[in-house]
Amino acid sequence: MRHRKNKRPQISIRVLQSIIIILGLIILGRLFQLQILQHDTYGPLSRKNSLRQEVIQPARGLIYDRNQNLLVDNEPIYTITINPASYDSKNTPLLANLLGIPSKDVKKRVQKAKTYSWYRSSRLFTEINFSTFSIIQENIWRLPGIGHQVESKRHYPVDSLKASHLLGYLREVSKKEYSSKKNYHLGDKTGKSGLELAYQDQLRGTLGTKYIRINAMGQKVGPFRDGRIDEAPQKGADLITTIDTKLQLLAEDLLKDKRGAVVALNPDNGAVLSMASAPTYDIRKLSRRIDSTYWQTINADTTDPLFNRAVSSEQPPGSTFKPLMALMGLEMDIINPETEIESPGYYVRGRRYNDLADPGTYNVGKALQESSNTFFFWLMDQIATTKGLNRWHKLASSFGLGQRNNIDLPNEATGTLPDSSYFDKIIGKNKWGIGDQLNLGIGQGFMSASPLQMALVAAEIGNGGYWIQPHIVQQIQQSNGQVLRTNPKKEKISWVDKNELAVVKDGMRRVVTTGSGRYYADLDSITVAGKTGTAQNPHGKDHGWFISFAPVDDPKIAIAVLVENGGYGSQSAAPIASLMIEQYLNGEIDRSWVYNYVKTFNPINKDDQNSNEQDSVSINE
Repeated sequence: MRHRKNKRPQISIRVLQSIIIILGLIILGRLFQLQILQHDTYGPLSRKNSLRQEVIQPARGLIYDRNQNLLVDNEPIYTITINPASYDSKNTPLLANLLGIPSKDVKKRVQKAKTYSWYRSSRLFTEINFSTFSIIQENIWRLPGIGHQVESKRHYPVDSLKASHLLGYLREVSKKEYSSKKNYHLGDKTGKSGLELAYQDQLRGTLGTKYIRINAMGQKVGPFRDGRIDEAPQKGADLITTIDTKLQLLAEDLLKDKRGAVVALNPDNGAVLSMASAPTYDIRKLSRRIDSTYWQTINADTTDPLFNRAVSSEQPPGSTFKPLMALMGLEMDIINPETEIESPGYYVRGRRYNDLADPGTYNVGKALQESSNTFFFWLMDQIATTKGLNRWHKLASSFGLGQRNNIDLPNEATGTLPDSSYFDKIIGKNKWGIGDQLNLGIGQGFMSASPLQMALVAAEIGNGGYWIQPHIVQQIQQSNGQVLRTNPKKEKISWVDKNELAVVKDGMRRVVTTGSGRYYADLDSITVAGKTGTAQNPHGKDHGWFISFAPVDDPKIAIAVLVENGGYGSQSAAPIASLMIEQYLNGEIDRSWVYNYVKTFNPINKDDQNSNEQDSVSINE
């Protein structure tokens, strides 16, 4: 009996021990599964369930004009964020109801956020109205994984100012961009054109970071370590530009209902006083959440309002190239101020090249004044046969033609300035000759330039022969108070002689006083020098050009105007330039009759224009 009584406790103890061992093995196995086999899945999730890192967006830098008037600032917008790891998809109908949008739209956004990152917070909906934002805040406890933040969007204080091609717009970063090493997050915006693109790195600022303790429901409990390891964002740098707002407003007004561009520079240093391109687009509609209908409309518009004609257009400069031709002829000793040629009203070199200037005797001053094609056909003939095309190319390129001049805007065009290698490539080696070169003498044929480049030509003739780097930003003011100057370049064009330059300036002055620019460009109170131009357009009506600088002896402004399909430059482009010169130098416009003429001049619907201007090109094939 004693033996049986001792056996039962031993069996019970063994069973209990076995159970404990089995349970221990199960627990150890589960721990091994969670911590070893499935560590990549559950490890980060466990950490995220207790601590969340949130990105704080910095305020984007502001943009000012030359007088410290604000052109671009920021205004608040309200954003709903999501952390997919903490979000329960069962709450999608509730979130959709609170936002007042279909559930399918919420599901689409949630899926996009999951694709971006399972653990990082990202924007779900931006620019929601304040009342909806408040409702989300009140119900945030019911929506684990959903957050909210106040951000900003671009605002333009000067109501009537467009400056769309100049300032540029922002768009949401692409998947490729936020996958890059530039630390972008889903929903971030980046500059896509204008200064917003060119100075994206400076305007953007530096992201901040804060760490938030959350509970098992994904709700915020409070800051981690009282915020001691949080990093505050750094505001983007402010840009101080060279733009004269009054002049910019006038340029935009004068280009309304036209296609073309205006570029006004300070001839001394290359500062852009005004730059406008037409047609344009509404920058304010692109500052908020994109209206897909509007975006499709401007992209489908055949007039291409997104295209910045001021820096990207490449058109034959026509007779506005003749002052530089004259200067090169003087430099190469092919002509002097007294050299005269007899024009019968055309030039013959294998074929007949017609001239609208009256038959007669021309020296270089009169040839500029009357825009004699015959004189400049002859001059180009002499350059090509005695000095060579490459010599012509070298001198012309030193004025900024055929190359980028490194303006601080994207998509600057080089234009075309042929040399022998260019003709070898386009026409074929030993297959081109004098007939392919003659038209270059009157700014036609195989050459092209942008309004920016022709404004530079005018400025460099006016300033005594100095190449200047065009620029829009003069200062970058960082958030720490440091001010950086852009320091654009200015270099003497070595071959330019002041006496030869004086001959060309005199000819350009005569264009305005007694030549084709006299009717609209001559100002009683200001000495203006200029050159009209009409460039052949194989696709329709000719384009009108005008370049000028003023005052002649000490230029404060140089300007180029291009009016596409405007016909004669004396009628379409010269009045615009003269009004801008008057506004800039006198502070107001007294000639209301010129202003009214420009406002009613609509080259798109105008079939014929009559003029006494003698700068048109007429070539008999």
